[in-house]
Amino acid sequence: MSQLSAKQVHGFVTQNAIYIVLVLLIAGIAIYDPNFLSITTLRDILMQSSTRAIIALGAAFVLITGGTDLSAGRVVGLTAVISASMLQTQDYPRRFFPDLPDLPLLIPILIAIGAGLLVGLINGIIVARFSVPPFIATLGMMVIVYGFNSIYFDLEPNQSQPIAGLRSDFNQLGTGYIGPSGPYSIPYIVIIAIMVAFIVWVIFNKTRLGKNMYAIGGNMQAATVSGINVAFNLMIIYAIAGALYGLGGVLEAARTGGATNNYGNMYELDAIAACVVGGVSTSGGIGTVPGVLAGVLIFGVINYGLTFIGVSPYWQLIIKGLIIVAAVAFDIRKYLAKK
Repeated sequence: MSQLSAKQVHGFVTQNAIYIVLVLLIAGIAIYDPNFLSITTLRDILMQSSTRAIIALGAAFVLITGGTDLSAGRVVGLTAVISASMLQTQDYPRRFFPDLPDLPLLIPILIAIGAGLLVGLINGIIVARFSVPPFIATLGMMVIVYGFNSIYFDLEPNQSQPIAGLRSDFNQLGTGYIGPSGPYSIPYIVIIAIMVAFIVWVIFNKTRLGKNMYAIGGNMQAATVSGINVAFNLMIIYAIAGALYGLGGVLEAARTGGATNNYGNMYELDAIAACVVGGVSTSGGIGTVPGVLAGVLIFGVINYGLTFIGVSPYWQLIIKGLIIVAAVAFDIRKYLAKK
């Protein structure tokens, strides 16, 4: 009986390790400083994690197919600059487009998301149609997108000046709240992230695209033999990922009140790390939306919580690195055990 119980405990810990780590992190920081367990702190962590969650969900699409996407961060920067450049107030002295009238809020947002979708689609075409390894394809696209963004950012009369003076209705998306002012008001950006997570969960679990995605990641040759149009599905998956990066870039500009061509730098590594820590297999074919969100929250708690208690940013990097290595090692052990 005790042996059975030990197996049950081991199975529970294995299946829920990510959530156990998250709870232990929060508990450890709260023991050190009980003020950490406040509604305001939780809200701040969720606000900071919302854009990262959307970007990580985009990265999860690609990782589950057995690929990777290194262009995510630069797409975030591109879409942040595009949306911010078209949503400045009329009286701002250094407008990116001096003669541009006030556009409906949705138009610049859709243009920016469309730009992200286009980059993702190009990634998908290069990977699916030309059989270029995803690492190389997206590495090249990362450099190309940054180059295009820098050229756009340097246009007259802006000349590489940080884009600021954003309209209040745009800023509200990143900093506004639903409900009366106070600790229990809910940020718009958190609601948007929850809605995106729900839509992604539906795609993963209730659609043919989701089933095909897992099949491609599990065994691409078997997926092809079973009649799945692998190339078409990969193009759609990369395009969706690009659109999610684009939405993340738009919300990041709204949250921070501005944008530069360096926005999103290294975000792709944070997104991939959050996915891996959240149980998305580096071998493809495995991953869940709750796991990805838990991975994002773990890094959110590390970034915010350790800063909250005064831990050096350099130690934070070491802790994050150790968690990533441990997660990958754990994933590889599970993969080898299955084989």
